[in-house]
Amino acid sequence: MSEPVPQPGPTAASQPGYRIAPASDLGLFATIRRGIATSPAIRSGFWLTLLLAIGGTAGQLVVPVAVQHATDAGLLAPGGVDVGVVVRTALLACVLALVAAGLTILARSRLVAATERGLAQLRVAAFEHVHRLGVLTQNTERRGSLISRVTADVDTVALFVQWGGLTLILSLLQLVLASVAIGFYSWQLLLLIWACLLPMILLAPAAQRVLSRRYALVRLRAGAMLAAVSESVVGARTIKAYGVQERTRRTLDRAVREQRDAAVRAQTIAAGAFSVGVLLSGLALAAVVVAGTLLGIGGRLSVGDLLAVLFLTQLFVQPVQMATETLNQLQDAVAGWRRVLSLLETPVSVAEPARPVPLPPGPLAVQVDHVSYAYPDGPRVLHDIDIELPAGTRVVVVGATGSGKTTLGRLLTRLIDPSEGVVRIGGVDLRDVADADLRRRVVAVTQEGHLFDRSVGENITYAVPGAGPEQAEQVLVELGLADWLAGLPLGLDTPVGQRGESLSAGERQLVALARAHLVGADVLVLDEATSAVDPATELRTSRALARLVEGRTSITVAHRLSTAQSADLVLVIDAGRLVEVGSHPELLAADGEYARLFRAWLAATS
Repeated sequence: MSEPVPQPGPTAASQPGYRIAPASDLGLFATIRRGIATSPAIRSGFWLTLLLAIGGTAGQLVVPVAVQHATDAGLLAPGGVDVGVVVRTALLACVLALVAAGLTILARSRLVAATERGLAQLRVAAFEHVHRLGVLTQNTERRGSLISRVTADVDTVALFVQWGGLTLILSLLQLVLASVAIGFYSWQLLLLIWACLLPMILLAPAAQRVLSRRYALVRLRAGAMLAAVSESVVGARTIKAYGVQERTRRTLDRAVREQRDAAVRAQTIAAGAFSVGVLLSGLALAAVVVAGTLLGIGGRLSVGDLLAVLFLTQLFVQPVQMATETLNQLQDAVAGWRRVLSLLETPVSVAEPARPVPLPPGPLAVQVDHVSYAYPDGPRVLHDIDIELPAGTRVVVVGATGSGKTTLGRLLTRLIDPSEGVVRIGGVDLRDVADADLRRRVVAVTQEGHLFDRSVGENITYAVPGAGPEQAEQVLVELGLADWLAGLPLGLDTPVGQRGESLSAGERQLVALARAHLVGADVLVLDEATSAVDPATELRTSRALARLVEGRTSITVAHRLSTAQSADLVLVIDAGRLVEVGSHPELLAADGEYARLFRAWLAATS
């Protein structure tokens, strides 16, 4: 064996950010800028959309101006009522209002289309990042909460960007246009309106900060609720088997109640702010009526001017009244955006190499060069493992529960990187191998043998794009499973159900082995792929396994020591250390740790 070469690698244990944060700590505007940057399609055609929306908003001034002109030049004309002026003004106002409505509809439709494209980008980016994250990072958050970030949280962003975002921009524009128009008729009334609504404008930042905290809690509670629901649905069989429906119901009730209470508290604050806005808006309108009447009596405002100002006051206060609802949507969206961004900001503990090195063609040897590993926030579980496995060797790793066998399997498949040392396959450091290349040449078959809700054939060909029923059938024949295939109700078209629950545990393992064989990998890492096999299927599975590993380098993490008897090499792990290496007969003759484990296993199975 070679001398130790210290090669510290980037691991989750050495990265304080391996956990997924509850939410990003970016501020309001920074969150919006970063969110839009991750969804560039949102900006597509934005300026044209904004121009259309501005045209639609400006069209709202048509009615007040038309009322003023029709009143002063038509109804109160010096020579009496001029019906022609009233009719022409009304017709022109209708045409302009229809044009404005068309512009608004076009702007909305363009924005919705751009938003959906942009948020699809955000969903894809978040989904891809979840799959790039290491298994340890993924395990820091419950699956349902993780799914919530890609679904429900993005939906809150969609609701705001499609409606609230444009409404906020146009409300500000409407406020400016209404102010200019009111000032044109009477600067005194303009100052009066602003004075009435100034308290709400000044209090808005404080309300925004309170709502921000409240809606961050709402999104957090929503994620926890979805996680609880998902967990109870997936574990429904276990819940029923152990009769813990009442306990599960209480857990779900608590999650739903906490989400409801958080939402109610946030909505209560939003409703209070909305009520204040309505009150101040009504006060402003009443003040305009009184002050406008006094100005009219003094001859400084015509009847038409006063009516126009009243209509314009409605346009002025409408954005203020809507501000609370828009602010409500904004805070909910920002809270959702922050949760999605915190996911995207989570560092990838097992990173793709900047300059990948291809694995050499042909059979691959495996070298574990003085490797140690410690899980995050925990002690070392592997200590200075040093072993070379020639290409084509059938290796079995044994040891007591918790000795580090599964951790070694994760290192060999680069689900994690070593804290110290190097894992090489074909002479290449795994940290220098592109993930796509690694997954083609090194395949892991786990105890779970996860299947997708598709047919048997589709599950076998799942990892090989373009493969069809012919390849799936050929693989089963090569593994000696033709008789099992013939016994399936619909052959390759037999549905496996969710998580493969329509098949027995042993049958799920057969499908997983066939899938691994079709990939054609040169190195197989089997985390006791036969541990879940029932006795009736064990012989068939053992035969399939023997054909699967033929000509390949295979490392089997064994819980049943019967697997070790046919191996070329047995590695014995004890408390994270490699204590024995040899064949089954050699280790029995040495009468060490392996012999002790083997005798204990024989006693337990006899």
